[in-house]
Amino acid sequence: MSDAPPFETFEEFWPYYVQEHANKTNRRLHFVGTSLALGTVAYALLRGKPMALLAAPLAGYGFAWVGHFLIEKNRPATFKYPLWSLGGDFTMFAKMLAGTMDEEVRRVMEVKSKASAANAPPSPDAPATKAPSAPRPSSPGRLN
Repeated sequence: MSDAPPFETFEEFWPYYVQEHANKTNRRLHFVGTSLALGTVAYALLRGKPMALLAAPLAGYGFAWVGHFLIEKNRPATFKYPLWSLGGDFTMFAKMLAGTMDEEVRRVMEVKSKASAANAPPSPDAPATKAPSAPRPSSPGRLN
């Protein structure tokens, strides 16, 4: 993973987050971890077991980090952007529940691909294109 650029808003962060979760298995591990973390919080609150709250981050991050280190082979965004990453986890969780996360990944990766192509230098195999020449200024007595 290259150094992430600084983000000023969640909307700027979200495409970065999605790119870091391009692998479907990684996203599924996040879903399991977030589900277990939410279940653990619910259990702790409903049963009056505050010590159980300590298990929530272990459940959530444990699955997510396995996904990043072993499957995606990148560093979790949590290390640099803990709050936005948590928001990203819940946004991704909601999109997975709605069945729209795969399409979101395709959309973000397509935008990234187009941006990369637009910024890439021309390939050496590409035919040379001649820039259109500027019109010559008119001279008296000449029709252009």
